[in-house]
Amino acid sequence: MSIKPVSAIATVLMLGAAAIGCATTPPPAAQAETTSQRTVDPSKPTVVLVHGAFADSSSWNGVVSRLQQRGYPVIAPANQLRGVETDAASVKSVLKSVTGPIVLVGHSYGGVVISQAAKDEPSVKALVYIAAFIPEAGESAVDLATKYPGAKFSPATLRSVKYTMADGKEGSDTYIRTEAFRDVFAADVPQDTVALMAATQRPVEIAALNTKFTGTPAWKSVPSWALVASGDNAIPAASERFMAERAKAHIVEINASHAVSVSQPEAVANIIDEAGRSVK
Repeated sequence: MSIKPVSAIATVLMLGAAAIGCATTPPPAAQAETTSQRTVDPSKPTVVLVHGAFADSSSWNGVVSRLQQRGYPVIAPANQLRGVETDAASVKSVLKSVTGPIVLVGHSYGGVVISQAAKDEPSVKALVYIAAFIPEAGESAVDLATKYPGAKFSPATLRSVKYTMADGKEGSDTYIRTEAFRDVFAADVPQDTVALMAATQRPVEIAALNTKFTGTPAWKSVPSWALVASGDNAIPAASERFMAERAKAHIVEINASHAVSVSQPEAVANIIDEAGRSVK
């Protein structure tokens, strides 16, 4: 599959211009078409998008726009990136606020979070893993990232910042070094967009990536889809294939970096739509 990348920053600028009236007002017919494309279809499930480490909810912008055009209600909450249990609890609270069926989507470390958050949530009808970890009990994100060669995370590409909580507890936030961000995370994203992503990246508590998954992951009982990014330098494609096949997921593989939701939002929206159309 070959899909031309769409710049996330271009999408944001176009939407912003429309919102504040900077763009030329389209004729009534065009306005009607736009309104129609954005109308929520009540027969469609709600899509909840969970970002991973070194990203934020804006990494889904191009995907959100395309899903909304197809009539899906969409929520892209902030993932706290503090620890598997706390992050999953936060996402679970979002799931409980939604009426009707849900397609739950995770990118990268977000795959660990949704595998926990969807437990015992009957409203979650499909799980979609986008270049994501699909853990089994006893596995951590670090275990899965290093299962096969190819990940470019190392002391040379990462930096840690110590922090202290109000109660005196200490932790360590991990960032991708600015100069390494494109190679590790977003090799197929335009440089100007990469610069913004690197500057606004959300750090992850290193303990979250080392936490062993406990209990039965939701993918064992909920139908799953997986997008494998063959050009991923953060999670090796071999690891993504292994996890997706083990989960018996519906698999799509494309040539993309770890930041596939930014570089190829159409492909990501397509696999989510496929999952959404399976929900009755």
